[in-house]
Amino acid sequence: MPQIYKIGGYIIFFWSNENEPIEPIHVHIAEHNPRSNSTKVWITKKGKTLLCNNNSQIPSKDLRDLLKFIEANSKEIMNKWYAYFGEISYYC
Repeated sequence: MPQIYKIGGYIIFFWSNENEPIEPIHVHIAEHNPRSNSTKVWITKKGKTLLCNNNSQIPSKDLRDLLKFIEANSKEIMNKWYAYFGEISYYC
């Protein structure tokens, strides 16, 4: 799984097997190791975040900080998504 960032004990990553057609742009967040049932966050066209689920059960304060970080770095994440998957679409 392509790791994008490591923040404290959390990793933000893309899941390599994103189905066909590829899902809209999003990242997964997990503590220490990537898992298929990790927290999932959609990224909108405007670079905002939408929490899809918190399967990793990240505490609220940590999750808020991680979402702010993702929004602040959304352009870079979008570029990395496109470089990795070769296409990009948005949830909204």
